Amino acid sequence: MNCQANIPSDFHGTVKWQSPSNIALVKYWGKKGVQLPQNPSISFTLSNCRTETEMSFDVSDHFSLHFQFEGKENPAFAAKIEKFMLDHIADFPWLNHLSLNISSSNSFPHSSGIASSASSMSALVLCLLDIDRMLQGKTDIDLQKTSCFARIASGSASRSVFPVMALWGKTNAFATSSDEYAVSLENQINPIFKTYRDAILIVSDAAKSVSSRAGHSLMENNPYAAARYAQANRNIESLLAALRDGDLETFMQITESEAMQLHALMMCSNPSYILMRPNSLNIINAVRQYREETHVPLCFTLDAGPNVHLLYPEQYAGSVETFINESLVRYCTDSKWIKDCVGNGPKKIEVER
Repeated sequence: MNCQANIPSDFHGTVKWQSPSNIALVKYWGKKGVQLPQNPSISFTLSNCRTETEMSFDVSDHFSLHFQFEGKENPAFAAKIEKFMLDHIADFPWLNHLSLNISSSNSFPHSSGIASSASSMSALVLCLLDIDRMLQGKTDIDLQKTSCFARIASGSASRSVFPVMALWGKTNAFATSSDEYAVSLENQINPIFKTYRDAILIVSDAAKSVSSRAGHSLMENNPYAAARYAQANRNIESLLAALRDGDLETFMQITESEAMQLHALMMCSNPSYILMRPNSLNIINAVRQYREETHVPLCFTLDAGPNVHLLYPEQYAGSVETFINESLVRYCTDSKWIKDCVGNGPKKIEVER
C-alpha cells in the first residue's frame, strides 16, 4: 500500500467513457477568472457526435502520461491534458503515483465547429473521477463535481455531462444556476424539446482558422462585449420561458439570433475574422425560405465554425431530411451531413478484461 496516496500496490485497470458534444442555443462567448463565463448559456446535449476515451492505469513511482488521438500521437493534446492533470494534483493526489495510457477518438470531424473539446474533456474528466471513485470506494460519480472539473478543462464541457439540455452560468431566472458548473434542464422543458433532432451540415471539415480559445480572448477588447453579455442574459430568461411553455416561435427566434450574434462578434473583433463560409449563408437562406413556404418549425444555429446545425422536432424528420437531401447537400463538403438528436448524456463502457 502506498500510504501517501492510499493506493494499493497492485492497483491497475482500465476505465472507458463515452461523452457527447453539445450545441449551444444561447452562446457562451467570453470568459473571466478561471474559466468562468461572462454570460450564461443553454445547450442541447447531442447523441451521435461524441468522444470515446479509454484510460488505463498502473501504479508507478511518478506521474506519467501517454496519449493517442485516433490511434496517433498528438503532442498538443497530450500537453493540454498533462497540464490539466498537473494543475489538479491537489484534487487527485494519486496522480503522482500512476502511469496513465489514454486513447481517444471522435465520431465527427475535429476542429470544424462541432464542440470537440466539450465531448473530449468531459469524457476525460469522467475517466479521472471514475478512478477516484474506485480509490474512495464509492458507487457513483458526482455529476456536479464532474461538471465543475470539466468546466475548468473546457467551458462548454461543463454542459455535456447532463442529458437532454443543460444551463451553465449564473442567472436570476434559474435559482440553482452557477458559474462553477452546469445544471440539468431535463425536467424543466416541454416534452417536445426532448424529441429534437440536429442535422449537422458539414460545410467544411477542415480545422478552424481561429480556435475557440483565441476567440474568447478577443472578446476582452470587443467594443460590443458589454451589450452582448446583457443581451445574452435577456435571451436566457426568454428562452427558459419558451422551453417551459413549448413556444417554438420564440425558441427559433432566439436560437437563430444567437447564432448570428456569435459570428457578428467574430467579425467585430480586433483582429476580425470570419468562420462562416459562402455555403453557410446559402444554407441559412434556403432554410429561411423553406420555413416560410412550409411552416415547418425548422431553425438553424452555428457553433464557432462554418457548419450549420438544423434543429427541428422529430415529427418533421421525414420532410426535413428530404429537404436536406434534395436542396442542401450540394452546399456540404462531399455531400456530408450528420444525423443527430437530443441525447441521454455520457455513458460508461464496460472494458473486456
